[in-house]
Amino acid sequence: QVQLVESGGGLVQPGGSLRLSCAASTTIFSDYTMEWYRQAPGKQRALVARVTSGGTTSYTDSVKGRFTISRDNAKRTVALQMNSLKPEDTAVYYCHARYTNYWGQGTQVTVSS
Repeated sequence: QVQLVESGGGLVQPGGSLRLSCAASTTIFSDYTMEWYRQAPGKQRALVARVTSGGTTSYTDSVKGRFTISRDNAKRTVALQMNSLKPEDTAVYYCHARYTNYWGQGTQVTVSS
């Protein structure tokens, strides 16, 4: 069983930055496409960003130019750098390995003044 553990959430003012990190327990981490999802209150969980095993990245339109996903295969981690945060970015953020049932426990991000 693969474990994904997120960290780095918190409370930040609009315009601020946060960096989320997800650590994976599997030694074949580099084989997986890794994703960040988020779920706001009363809404469905939605894909935010994705990075393939080869390092190709993609983003949902609402975060393009503000968020950056990256991975470190040697450390078995995937990160989400979030800049210029907006109140509508408030959600629980989850790490996920694509095409699997492997999810992290989630980390809360709250953007508020």
